[in-house]
Amino acid sequence: MNTPTNASLDARRVAATPRGVGIGFPDVYAQRALNSELWDVEGRRFIDFGSGIAVLNTGHCHPRIVAAIRAQLDCFTHTAYQVVPYESAVALAERLNRLTPGTHAKKTAFFTTGAEAVENAIKIARNHTRRSGVIALGGGFHGRTFMGMALTGKVAPYKIGFGPFPASVYHVPAPIALHGVSVEDSLAAIEQLFKCDIEPTQVAAIIVEPVQGEGGFYQQPIEFMRALRRLCDQHGILLIADEIQTGFARTGKWFAMDHYDVVPDLMTMAKSLAGGTPLSAVCGRAEIMDAPAPGGLGGTYAANALAVAAAHAVLDVIEDEKLSERAERLGSTLKAHLNELRASVPQIRDVRGPGSMVAVEFAKADGTPDADFTKRVQTRAKEMGLLLLTCGTYGNVVRFLFPLTIQDAVFEEGLAILAKAMKE
Repeated sequence: MNTPTNASLDARRVAATPRGVGIGFPDVYAQRALNSELWDVEGRRFIDFGSGIAVLNTGHCHPRIVAAIRAQLDCFTHTAYQVVPYESAVALAERLNRLTPGTHAKKTAFFTTGAEAVENAIKIARNHTRRSGVIALGGGFHGRTFMGMALTGKVAPYKIGFGPFPASVYHVPAPIALHGVSVEDSLAAIEQLFKCDIEPTQVAAIIVEPVQGEGGFYQQPIEFMRALRRLCDQHGILLIADEIQTGFARTGKWFAMDHYDVVPDLMTMAKSLAGGTPLSAVCGRAEIMDAPAPGGLGGTYAANALAVAAAHAVLDVIEDEKLSERAERLGSTLKAHLNELRASVPQIRDVRGPGSMVAVEFAKADGTPDADFTKRVQTRAKEMGLLLLTCGTYGNVVRFLFPLTIQDAVFEEGLAILAKAMKE
C-alpha cells in the first residue's frame, strides 16, 4: 500500500466531505504531534502557534493528560452522565465553581462543544429571567449552531445562506478605539436599542467575550465591562462572559474575567478545558443555574468520562507548571519582538493582547486593513515550518495561540521564522 501524501489525502477529502468545512492548511495532514511540534504524513515538522484554535494550552499529548485518559479507559468510557453519574464529573464541577470569579454559590453544567455551552447559557438565562432578548457585540463569535450564528457578529462566512436566525438577538458595535468606536459609542448603541427595538425589561442577557477571538483579539476596556455590569444590575439583565477561547491561563490568569473587578452571572468554557477532548461547561450563580427543570439541560456525551479525566489533568498541569505566569512571560516576549519589528515592517498597525492571547494587526499605508499582506505572512511562515492563524472582521490579524508549555528553544525558533516571514 502506498504511503499517503498530503495531496492524495486532500483529494480524498474534497471528494468525501463538504466544502462548507473550511480547512486552514489543506496541504498539511497531521500524523503525530508533541507539545508545540507537529509532523505531517510526509514527515515535515511544523511549530504549532495555533494549538487547534486555543484548545491545547497544555500542548499536544501532555504525558499527564494522556495518562489520565488511559487510566479512565481501564474503568469505563461512557455511561451517559445523566443516566449513571460518576464522582469525577461532580469533582470537576466543584473545582470550576471554586476557580471561576466570585465567591457566591455556583453550579456548573457540562456539555460537549463551545457552541453547545453558549446555547445552554442562553437557555438558562431565558428560563431564569422569563425574558427573550439577548444583546451581543459586533465582531463577536459564539458558534455555528443557529443560536450561535445569531449571536455571532460576523456574516461571512458564518451566516451566509443559513437564515432566518432565532429572533430577539440584537447587536451593538464593540468598543474598539483602533477602529474609531469608543466605550461611549457602544453604550449609546445599547441605549438606542432600548429606545427603538426592545425594552430593557425584555432583555434576558448580554453576552460578551472579554477578549474577542475570531473578531481580532480586542480586549474589552475595563470601563466598558463595569458599565455593562451596572446596566445589567439596573435592569435585571444577566451578564454572560464567553470564555471559550480566553479561558484556562491563556490571558495570564485562569480566566480573562479575572483581569476585571466585574463578576459575570454566567460563564461559558470549552477549548482548553480538556486538552483536546470534547468538553464544555456553563458555570454560574446557583439560583440561576437551577432555573431549568430536571431534564431541561444535558446531552448524550455531556461530561464524557474520558474528557472529564483529561480536564482534571489539565487543571493540575496549569497549577503545577504555573502556566498563567508562563503565559505572561511568553506573551511579553512576543509583544516586544513584534514591536521591535515595526521599524522594518511598516504594515504593523497594532500589537495587543493580555498574557499569551496576542495579536498583530496589519494595515496599508493609508490605514485600511491589509488582508493580502496578512495571508502572505501566514503562507510564508508555513513554508518555513510555522503554523499561524488569522482572524479579524477584515482578515488582517494574525493571532498567536502557541501552547503555554512550548519549549523555550522552539518558541525562539518560531519567533525567528515569524520575523523572516514578515520581512520577506
